[in-house]
Amino acid sequence: MPEIRNYTLNFGPQHPSAHGVLRLVLEMDGEVIERADPHIGLLHRGTEKLAEYKPYNQSIGYMDRLDYISMMCNEHGYVRAIEKLLGVQVPERAQYIRTMFDEITRILNHLMWLAAHALDIGAMSVFLYCFREREDLLDCYEAVSGARMHATYYRPGGVHRDLPDTMPRYEGQSKWHSAREIVQRNSARDGSLLDFIQDFTDRFPGHVDEYETLLTDNRIWKQRTVDIGVVSPERALQLGFTGPMLRGSGIEWDLRKKQPYAAYHQVDFDIPVGVNGDCYDRYLVRMEEMRQSNRIIRQCVDWLRANPGPVSIDDHKVVPPKRAEVKESMEALIHHFKLFTEGYCPPPGEVYAAVEAPKGEFGCYIVSDGANKPYRLKVRAPGFPHLAALDEMSRGHMLADVVAIIGTLDIVFGEIDR
Repeated sequence: MPEIRNYTLNFGPQHPSAHGVLRLVLEMDGEVIERADPHIGLLHRGTEKLAEYKPYNQSIGYMDRLDYISMMCNEHGYVRAIEKLLGVQVPERAQYIRTMFDEITRILNHLMWLAAHALDIGAMSVFLYCFREREDLLDCYEAVSGARMHATYYRPGGVHRDLPDTMPRYEGQSKWHSAREIVQRNSARDGSLLDFIQDFTDRFPGHVDEYETLLTDNRIWKQRTVDIGVVSPERALQLGFTGPMLRGSGIEWDLRKKQPYAAYHQVDFDIPVGVNGDCYDRYLVRMEEMRQSNRIIRQCVDWLRANPGPVSIDDHKVVPPKRAEVKESMEALIHHFKLFTEGYCPPPGEVYAAVEAPKGEFGCYIVSDGANKPYRLKVRAPGFPHLAALDEMSRGHMLADVVAIIGTLDIVFGEIDR
């Protein structure tokens, strides 16, 4: 038998299972991982430093581009920090809209995670199924903001505008869709955005059942995920895990329950937790989270139908005046230009605000010196401590298991490199 010597393998940054520009240097004994060294910084865009050179209200769009699968949740963390500095109380209807879109974003994130994770391990059909549902939810993003990804919909003091009364419709016959298919695709688009979202909440549990039929008891899926990347509850806390990574290890911690914000204290949902802390448990936790998010969205839809009202505060130092006011009032016009060029000046101080983003705790720490831009902005990205644990989670496993572990981390490098 020839002697098997240790060797070093470069994994990424162009590897299709690297989930972004991850360069992983693996030290291996044959097929077994002895050490995994993540190299990051290949997507560094200086987001925090850029935000320190712009007025507060001009950096909301940067937040969308951090974890670019969890756009509005990132906005929520940043906007909450600004509102804490300003001492602003957001109208209740805006809080419910934020709660609803946070959960729409959570489903969007988990669908993308499931599609990519399943594809990494070898399941092609799930990828196509997940993108079918993502299309509907991205249409909801587009309906309120005009953009399918980087929405910039949340604003200090509320949201950009109220929910639309109509949904965009597919028109005409194309080479991709017959007239009959066009009618079918438009069947849920006859009413308002709330009607469309309610129709989605009726259909979505059945779609989750489809994903689970394909994967949950699939023997190949279980062979690739059970007892892979095990993290004990104590070690998960020590490593700084949050979100499904922490709950997958059996710790029932969720900011939506433990430190409620927006309208989470007024909706009913459960926190799923794992038992063994392996890849399979983290998969089960995220699947149940999608069902719970669907439940929250339905409660928000019912409340929003019954409770009209303002969706932002009436303070033109923070929120721009309506277009009709700008056309009629010189004072409103001045407020408009002043807000979009200079912004506003929060009092000196420091603040930290966090939200339960789909990947874990997303927080913004802002230091204000009284100017119209932050003296310091620090983003607490949920994926960073998870990636730091990759070495520990991979040791003793085989090369193919590293792919499953990277998938279960649900990392996006926009927020890790920043």
